[in-house]
Amino acid sequence: MLVKDKGFQTVNGVEEKSRMDFSEGYMSNEHQEQFRSASESADPYSVSPLQISTSPKSPKSPRSPRSPRPQQGIHSPLKNQRHSQSKRDGRPKKDGCGGKGTWGGLIDTDDDCFLDLNDPNYSSNEEDKDSISKKTNSSFEEYKKKAIIIVEEYFANDDAISTANELIELEMPCYNYYFVKKLVSIAMDRHDKEKEMAAVLLSSLYGNVIDPPQVYKGFQKLLESTDDLTVDIPNAVDILALFIARAVVDDILPPSFLTKAMGSLSKDSKGVEVIRRAEKGYLSAPLHVEAIERRWGGSKNKTVEDLKCKVNNLLIEYVVSGDVKEACRCIKDLNVPYFHHEIVKRAIIMAMEKRHAENCLLDLLKRASEEGLINSSQISKGFGRIIDSVDDLSLDIPNAKVILQSLISKAASEGWLCASSLKSLSLQSRNQAVEDSTIKSFKIKIQSIIKEYFFSGDISEVSHCLESEKVFSVAELNAIFVKKLITVAMDRKSREKEMASVLLSSLCFPSDYVVSGFTMLLESAEDTALDIPGVVEDLAMFLARAVVDEVLTPQQLEEIGSEFSGSDSIGNRVTRMANSLLKARLSGERILRCWGGGGSCTNGRTIEDVKDKIGKILQEFESGGETREAYLCIKELGMPFFHHEVVKKSLVTIMENKNERLWGLLRECFSMGLITENQMFNGFTRVAVSLDDLALDVPDAEKQFKHYVERAKAEGWLDTSFGVNASEHVLENGFCK
Repeated sequence: MLVKDKGFQTVNGVEEKSRMDFSEGYMSNEHQEQFRSASESADPYSVSPLQISTSPKSPKSPRSPRSPRPQQGIHSPLKNQRHSQSKRDGRPKKDGCGGKGTWGGLIDTDDDCFLDLNDPNYSSNEEDKDSISKKTNSSFEEYKKKAIIIVEEYFANDDAISTANELIELEMPCYNYYFVKKLVSIAMDRHDKEKEMAAVLLSSLYGNVIDPPQVYKGFQKLLESTDDLTVDIPNAVDILALFIARAVVDDILPPSFLTKAMGSLSKDSKGVEVIRRAEKGYLSAPLHVEAIERRWGGSKNKTVEDLKCKVNNLLIEYVVSGDVKEACRCIKDLNVPYFHHEIVKRAIIMAMEKRHAENCLLDLLKRASEEGLINSSQISKGFGRIIDSVDDLSLDIPNAKVILQSLISKAASEGWLCASSLKSLSLQSRNQAVEDSTIKSFKIKIQSIIKEYFFSGDISEVSHCLESEKVFSVAELNAIFVKKLITVAMDRKSREKEMASVLLSSLCFPSDYVVSGFTMLLESAEDTALDIPGVVEDLAMFLARAVVDEVLTPQQLEEIGSEFSGSDSIGNRVTRMANSLLKARLSGERILRCWGGGGSCTNGRTIEDVKDKIGKILQEFESGGETREAYLCIKELGMPFFHHEVVKKSLVTIMENKNERLWGLLRECFSMGLITENQMFNGFTRVAVSLDDLALDVPDAEKQFKHYVERAKAEGWLDTSFGVNASEHVLENGFCK
């Protein structure tokens, strides 16, 4: 007989309503008796009162190991209602708080709470943020574990090259500051040998593997954690001060770091003691450089200070003798290619201090670059280090920033420095308002400079005149020159337009100056149209040509277009037309030929001529020519924006002749910075587009091409996302999408 129970039950004096009072809930007499005995034996202080629930069945949560197991054969309809919908464990905590039905501890927080899909306040955005945060934290935790392993392996094998490769393979440059911090903190608790090894490693990784801001941030984090370091390392203040002093001596930290770091620390912090110790105890001492370098004995036969001394003596002797050949031999004998940035840095600083020796020192660097003795990466790194410390140089060299900008411009115009690889040189005068009288007089002067250039075609003379007017140090004057040059050229013939584009590419103005110049051009385009009816077509062609010549990037073209959102404005029409020109198939060659010059102010030099020269250079090299000679011939073409043709012709020749000698030439050109990653991408893309035609002569062309694409990816020439199918890389901006 079934009895419907709607009454109340008393358990140890505590009255509670029976849970059987729900829709259609029935229980047999046998079950009622078993339930009553179980309730009477329960501890009222450890079990919360049963609650009536009419909600749908919720998912089962894991059974607590301490809860009593129900007897076999008993199927209580209450078991599904005893579990909370929360994913948190309802068992009491060991300290007596936080159990189910309690208020938790006095200082409990819900940091480890879980999102409940049944919660009426649930939002999917919370889950997205939580997943992103967990992903970021997991990647950083993974980096930290690997960084510790890399540091320990380095101290075990003393292999800086292997350490650099492992850091690069992590592909997490944004966390490299932690590697700096961990490397130094571990070395601080080791012997002098490990301390010296850590200092040498940081110097070798600086710039190439670890960016300067990451080094800066790493030492800043060390200063902030000095209080914790002193707990385990009693003399942590002195050791860290010596590390910072060593970093300043090795030029991986600017001297201004001490002042800036001091301002970010609290006065009672141990980090303040570290800075004071580094500044007064080490960097202010007589002959401090030698004392700091030899403090840990040195783990190498050649210390950094010895090399610096040799470089300095080499440059002094060269300035006196003027023997370029002997100076190059001495550089080669040093046998420290990873340290050539120091030669560049000291040569440029010497040129800034001794203006009479400027041409002599620049000739040495140019010769070393042409012979492949100093590669483009080391040259860029040397200039970059000077830019980082130019504020300190200004204390000893008046107008140091202006002089440095002039030297950068000269090096870029001569072709041995890639100015686009450098950070912009922050000149104080950039933000200073230029007086109206100065602008008026400057406009009159550049009018004559531009007319003289169109008559003579002498780019070096233009650079010299602009330098004398201190144009390179003022952003507004640079933009005015760009605007005036193109405005005058638009009112002339194709020859002058070609010469204007070549001059704009040769002067190597910082790209933001060029952006400002074109923006000013478009803003005044309506007035210009009154005198030049075809202003829209001409300006669009100049913009497209600037992108093809790599004076502007496609992103900067979009930036210029965003300034003119009105559909009826001339600026909007110009930028839309420029984009259309760049999206056309093989538009790069057409744009280069648009004014008949093919990328050179010398009449008659067309794209076909350049292609023919490239073909002859590669043919001569394949038949037994020297790599260095082929490298110099490609460089002397003076068309870096057309080096994709070298890549394309080399790949086609390799696939046709089954001769990989040209692959070695491509490797040399890429390692020396002559062929950029962008040009490699463009060259491989052009081969991918023409695979169908190539297959008529080379049946296995597609198979070979896939093989060489994988090799290029392995050697770092191509991004891993590069595809073999031509449809994946539509030709757009003259060369590829």
